[in-house]
Amino acid sequence: MKLCTFEVATHLGKHQRLGAVTPEGIVDLNFAGVWNFLNQGETRPRELASVVLPDNMLEFLQGGKKSLSYAAETLESVQEKLESEKILRGAGGETLIYLPGQVRLLAPLPNPLSLRDFYAFEDHVKRGFEKRGELMPQEWYEIPVYYKGAHHNVIGTDQDVVWPAFTKRFDYELELAIVIGKQGRNIKAERAAEYIAGFTVMNDFSARDIQRKEMKVRLGPAKGKDWATAIGPVLVTLDEIGDPYNLRMTACVNGELWSEGSSGSIYWRFEQMIEFLSQDDTVYPGDLIGSGTVGGGCGLELDRWVQPGDLLELEIEKIGILRNRVIKGN
Repeated sequence: MKLCTFEVATHLGKHQRLGAVTPEGIVDLNFAGVWNFLNQGETRPRELASVVLPDNMLEFLQGGKKSLSYAAETLESVQEKLESEKILRGAGGETLIYLPGQVRLLAPLPNPLSLRDFYAFEDHVKRGFEKRGELMPQEWYEIPVYYKGAHHNVIGTDQDVVWPAFTKRFDYELELAIVIGKQGRNIKAERAAEYIAGFTVMNDFSARDIQRKEMKVRLGPAKGKDWATAIGPVLVTLDEIGDPYNLRMTACVNGELWSEGSSGSIYWRFEQMIEFLSQDDTVYPGDLIGSGTVGGGCGLELDRWVQPGDLLELEIEKIGILRNRVIKGN
């Protein structure tokens, strides 16, 4: 499944809803679940849907495999019904499916519980140390390192990102990310895939001049990263992504290809990251984990720099395009 969070305008204002992107359109999973449960003869379909198919991504992820199973069953029923009917309405007249232009996609998980971003692509790490005139540290090969980001500053596709007033060196970073879908502790890498709800594209925006100063004092990054991180356009489940370590990754700036790489070049895999994170600690549904930048996947490595007004389009095979325009703040 390709899960999403979308915003729809109503006479009562704008509402955020949990959806699934299908060839027919974007299905409102909560309302479609009510409709499907009613057709199955459930006496309290709304109450049941609110538990197993809630209207927001975080609660849906907390429902685990049961919620995923109900979502798949609901989508199958909707698609079967669409073979004979063009428009579907819920019992109370609710819209069950939208065309893409009728709604706005937001970050698939607008409110992650945490954000940890790793440093998992060897080519990117090596180039960074070379540019600083330093040797690659042996410790990087011993543990998968990460920093903690500002999980409350997550934006989605087609949303503007503001150029921070404190930087002169704005950069994009092309990353693959996962969202945790199951609570666990002391998880072995061999079982860690069970804890992955899905995959998305991440743009780890960076203020390189501030980041450089932070790293010189051996702390951070913090301010160099914290103002915004973009994810999207959708969250793709394991069954649909196939092999997550065989995906083409690209970044275009104003339509020009700047970066191209593969998720297969990753050194530390997500399963190893989860094992490391969960050592005597707990991971929760809704935790967001980034891979770090693919080799060649940022302006710093290329000596090319983003400017105000630039359109950034990061694409990963089987997931889609994460699109953000850089704007100057007031």
